[in-house]
Amino acid sequence: MTQVDLEPRYIVGIVCFVGLIAAPFLLPILTLRQLTAALFLGMFAMSWDYVSGYTGQLSFGHSMFFGVGGYTAAVLNLELGLTPVLAILAGTIAAGIAGLAVGFPALRLEGPYLALITLIAPLVLVQIVNIFPGTLGGDAGLPSPAGLVSVDGPIEILSTIGFETVFVHETIVYYYLALALFLAIYALFYAFTRSYVGSIFTAIHEDEDAVRSVGINAAKFKVFAFTMSGTVGGLAGAAFVHTAGEPNPGEILSIVVSIEVVLVSILGGMGTITGPAAAGIVYYFARDALQTSSLTIPVLDVTVGHISMALFFGIALLVLFFLPKGALPWLTEWSRDVLERRTRRSESPS
Repeated sequence: MTQVDLEPRYIVGIVCFVGLIAAPFLLPILTLRQLTAALFLGMFAMSWDYVSGYTGQLSFGHSMFFGVGGYTAAVLNLELGLTPVLAILAGTIAAGIAGLAVGFPALRLEGPYLALITLIAPLVLVQIVNIFPGTLGGDAGLPSPAGLVSVDGPIEILSTIGFETVFVHETIVYYYLALALFLAIYALFYAFTRSYVGSIFTAIHEDEDAVRSVGINAAKFKVFAFTMSGTVGGLAGAAFVHTAGEPNPGEILSIVVSIEVVLVSILGGMGTITGPAAAGIVYYFARDALQTSSLTIPVLDVTVGHISMALFFGIALLVLFFLPKGALPWLTEWSRDVLERRTRRSESPS
């Protein structure tokens, strides 16, 4: 029988996938709620990496798409009584239109000029939210819209068909919905970036003039990248407000959200999709652990939670210094080295 050697990175991936599937059976409800929110951050990071990691079109205001999707869905549900499913669909379309609108300036602007345009866009939206507090809630945000799945207390299942009674909490339902969306978005981006489209994106990143010289319309691909990225970011934002979060500027539209998603993608490994997806989940829990820590630092005589963000950004700087390409490329190289050494040992005479 032929022995199949898997690279360590694939083993890590399989273990993580199984862990995500089994999470509701292993984690308390509160931690499961945090993991649900972390999955949405991972989706958001993937949408940023799709346009910035592959085409090189830097976006420093990606929270615009997350916010447009979330606010559109929430307002339509709260004001017009649209069902959550239709509200999420409308929010996704609105964010896709926003992505298309941002994609056109990307045809004429590059580098810091495009980054500045994308940075200003969410700031404008925050001001619009404050100008219309009656409809958009202002700084306090809007009340939570209707849940995607309406559940009053635990759901009792299986007892009516002769099996042992099993109770499913609403949090578990929302978690599996978020996980299904996370995996679907990952599969979509993975397929696109490994296809002909992904090759063009990478070529645009490397040398856009060379792409044009062979007769390929680079502008079309850049607009497509922004539109698809905005659509997926809006889908994540719209689903977020109907499951794990609330429509308020600090959670879905703040410039801090844009900075976090850029940081997460760089730490995970730009242009990999997998890296930002995983780093988004790790980042959420690492940030929360530091913010809630009551451990006192002896020399400074302050708690870790008091200076949590300073510590976190310090750790991020160290990671970027020692792993400039991000965690996933490093793991990939290490994994291949391990497999090569294992292969050489198996082929060498005893």
